[in-house]
Amino acid sequence: MTLGFTILFIAGITNILFLLLVFFSCRCMGGSKITQRLFSKEWYTRFYAKHCYFWYGFFISVLTHTILAFYLFGWPF
Repeated sequence: MTLGFTILFIAGITNILFLLLVFFSCRCMGGSKITQRLFSKEWYTRFYAKHCYFWYGFFISVLTHTILAFYLFGWPF
């Protein structure tokens, strides 16, 4: 049971990290002043190109987090 709570916690932290990755690589950020300077950097263009993969990681993390929460805490209704 303790392992389940540990994985649940790690999945929650992973949700936040992937959400930040998705946000900072978002296609709609292309016109903002922050990203205009970043687009001149090669590392950011490589990071920006991986936006779709960040979504996959986010969905897997949310799914894992949700399934474990239902398993450990039960259905709330």
